[in-house]
Amino acid sequence: MSENKTKLAIIIPCFNEELVVKSTVETLLRVLDDIAGKGKISEESYIYLVDDGSKDKTWDIIEDLHNTYGSRVKGTKFIRNYGNQKALIAGLLGVKDIGCDCVVSIDADLQQDENAIEIFVDEYHKGADIVSGIRNDRKTDSFFKKYTALCFYRLMNILGVKIPPNHSDFRLVSYKALEILEKYSEEGLFLRGFFHEIGLKTAYVHFDVKPRALGSSKFNFFSLTSLALNGITAFSIVPLRIIAVIGFLTVLGSFVFALEVISEKYFFHTTPNGWATLVILLAFFGGLQIFCLGIIGEYMGQIFNEVKARPRYIKDRELI
Repeated sequence: MSENKTKLAIIIPCFNEELVVKSTVETLLRVLDDIAGKGKISEESYIYLVDDGSKDKTWDIIEDLHNTYGSRVKGTKFIRNYGNQKALIAGLLGVKDIGCDCVVSIDADLQQDENAIEIFVDEYHKGADIVSGIRNDRKTDSFFKKYTALCFYRLMNILGVKIPPNHSDFRLVSYKALEILEKYSEEGLFLRGFFHEIGLKTAYVHFDVKPRALGSSKFNFFSLTSLALNGITAFSIVPLRIIAVIGFLTVLGSFVFALEVISEKYFFHTTPNGWATLVILLAFFGGLQIFCLGIIGEYMGQIFNEVKARPRYIKDRELI
């Protein structure tokens, strides 16, 4: 396919983004016009917004943008909030059904460098099915968010999921990748792990992150923790194996401790001392058991959500 026939879609998940969605769409339309003017994409390229159950005027603004720009601005609205990952999946599968050759996902706050989209397209034309955006740094993050994110990526690598550090959901994927995505029906799909796992040719593009101009991030500690736990449990069973090893070592240690107590009682005729130590050990192993049950519970929760086979999301309205 020649470059000037490449139909690009840009998907934007939105949740209470009334302050930024209009300016973001207008900025990205200019980006599309610029790339199309260079003959790299088709003039039929478009933007697809997913309103993830916003409570403000986000959907009203999307409707106004659709009325102003016609088919260049499309969108869908969920009946309630389902979360960022499901909004991204809805966008990816939505543009596949509408029609495109490749799609770029980007955040509504436009902190990610929209000028990198042209580089994504260049890598796609070189043969990459997936072009992943990698942040150059985390200067815009708080100290806590910065280091917990780094710990998450290191932990994922230890568990066997080799996701590059500072990887984000700012990426381009080809129609071929969308066809594969459509075959994955699991409810808790973690996209960063999924696009790494399928093994298509991947390129990496580094970009700078800008400070957020208006509004505030919709990711808080609990949503980020949920995303991290979903990523771990969806792509690795190593934690379950660690629990098995810990259980074996605990039993072995308890056996050794029991032999020591028996030897003191029957060979040295002394009453075991160290009740404080015993209490500490009981508290430690009790806490360890609860922690291990918590990890097992996470996996059971994943299974529970999957066996119900409920839809990932329900659309309320769609503008095409």
